[in-house]
Amino acid sequence: MERKNTFDYIILGAGPAGLQLGFHFEQTGEDYKILEAGEQAGTSFEKFPRHRTLISINKVHTGYDDKEVNLRWDWNSLLNDHDDFLFKDFDQDYFPHADSLVEYMNEYAKRYNLNIDYGQRISSITREGEKGQFILTNEQGEQYFCNKLVVATGFGKANQPNIPGMELADCYTEVSVDPKDFINQEVLIIGKGNSAFETADSLTPTASVIHVISPEVLQFAWETHYVGHLRAVNNNFLDTYQLKSQNALLDAFIEKIEIVDGKYHVSVDYLHANGEKEVLVYDRIINCTGFKFDNSIFDPSIKPEMCNMNKFPMQNNDWESTNVSDMYFAGTITHVRDFRKTTSGFIHGFRYNVKALSKILKHKYKGAAIESRNIDSDVESIIENAMQRVNTSSALWQQFGFLCDVIDLDAGQEQAKYYDELPMDYIREAYFKDSRHYLTVSLEFGKVVGNPFAIDRNPVPEKAKESVFLHPVFRQIVDGEVVGEFHLLENLYGEWHDHEHHIQPLREYLTEALAVSKPSQVEAIA
Repeated sequence: MERKNTFDYIILGAGPAGLQLGFHFEQTGEDYKILEAGEQAGTSFEKFPRHRTLISINKVHTGYDDKEVNLRWDWNSLLNDHDDFLFKDFDQDYFPHADSLVEYMNEYAKRYNLNIDYGQRISSITREGEKGQFILTNEQGEQYFCNKLVVATGFGKANQPNIPGMELADCYTEVSVDPKDFINQEVLIIGKGNSAFETADSLTPTASVIHVISPEVLQFAWETHYVGHLRAVNNNFLDTYQLKSQNALLDAFIEKIEIVDGKYHVSVDYLHANGEKEVLVYDRIINCTGFKFDNSIFDPSIKPEMCNMNKFPMQNNDWESTNVSDMYFAGTITHVRDFRKTTSGFIHGFRYNVKALSKILKHKYKGAAIESRNIDSDVESIIENAMQRVNTSSALWQQFGFLCDVIDLDAGQEQAKYYDELPMDYIREAYFKDSRHYLTVSLEFGKVVGNPFAIDRNPVPEKAKESVFLHPVFRQIVDGEVVGEFHLLENLYGEWHDHEHHIQPLREYLTEALAVSKPSQVEAIA
């Protein structure tokens, strides 16, 4: 007797990652169901960010007509192939309102007829044996069954640092967002992420003193190219610190928090003060130390292994759990594979990961070759196809150094196969592990040394490897070894069309590199 509510795939969560994967499953005819705890899609964005302004940019006017190119500066739209359904039709602000994203996601779900059951808060997940079906039970006791589970729930609970007395602090998730509730109060904000500074900025007009504290040295997104570091839209607080307006940024460990005579007494150990310790006194403390994955609903037999101070579930190169077969992850919780390096923790990054995941799953479970297109294997054809991609691809642009295109030169004497935007680790460790000869094409930043606004540049093709801004990188792999690496010179507009600086140097490199096939020969000319 066939079970009710049985599917090949269940996607847990109808946030942006769950919707994105649902879209691709619809396109390929997969048997799937999305389960969402809330009454509509994107419910986490009904509450977060608390002050309701997104830091994901929404650049409507770019000067380009090409949708693919425009996605380089559209950080909120989900992928939809050739349809022109985009977030910009819901909000025109550069930093849009979170409510607009909720509206957009629900219209996306309706437009593409995604198979979602709302109001399904799952209370437990178990499995029939080591390889059997997953069983998901909701709070009403109703069960769902699936062969493959994709967890796209995001970070389900607030992070709680192991500090004695930390439970006395207000949490970012629940604290009042009305600045009037903090009039003339001295406030300590724990954490140095965007939520901490978003909170500090909102309290600057009303709180008498604001201190932002953590043992980590503050890092800026404009310096590291990591959008999870402090963004300029949230850094006004730093002016109030450096220009003597009663506020301060503290690099220190908190040893304990106590309440004495109705005040919070915080014992701190400073990092850059020759061992100085101090007790600071506040009216309020707010915990803004981020979020972590909630694995409490999983039966102990299939509880995912955790890492990064129990913030992320551990994952293989195809986003499968390291200890539970057929359990995959999608969305911000996949950021463990490129933590604080690129953009997998954000919509404009993980939307491409999800697309790649859909291809990988189809290959893994149905034996289908990952889609590619045939191109001629001569140098001019490779240049034409690769340069078209680096000049237009939003995936390579957003997932710099994490996703790459692959040109498989084993396809035949006259033909090569061109694959779009696959994870670098996956191609090296899995899909192309046994390939004799292929090229990868990616966009990558160079290393910033010193002030990122005062970089000495060498704008000649011979010095392209020293480029600091985003630029194309070609790598040649023979028998599993990287035997050649070639960089194209950075360009102010992020376009690589110039014959002298881009096309001809690449032609010379490829002509020489592809003329030989033995690793020792290739290495000699790399």
